[in-house]
Amino acid sequence: MENNQQKLNIKAADRDLKGRSANNAMISHTKEEFVLDFINMLPPHPLLVSRIIISPGHAKRFHRALTEQIERYEGSFGKLEDGEHNKPNIGFQNN
Repeated sequence: MENNQQKLNIKAADRDLKGRSANNAMISHTKEEFVLDFINMLPPHPLLVSRIIISPGHAKRFHRALTEQIERYEGSFGKLEDGEHNKPNIGFQNN
């Protein structure tokens, strides 16, 4: 976070603080919005655990922030393998 940004006091419900697990994501878009569906692919049925709808501008800023965080992670823990050469039937997908 840049030094000139003020910190937010964000309130959250107790049920949201424990988070949710997803091992798959599907991303789609229209001209007006991006839809990020986070899915837990466990038998017997996949379960949508969260759907986030954001504007294209927010999607671009999210992409930039996620890229920066991945670079920091790799700087601390080493390069992440994306597994492109061993794509299983489940995992993060762009639609």
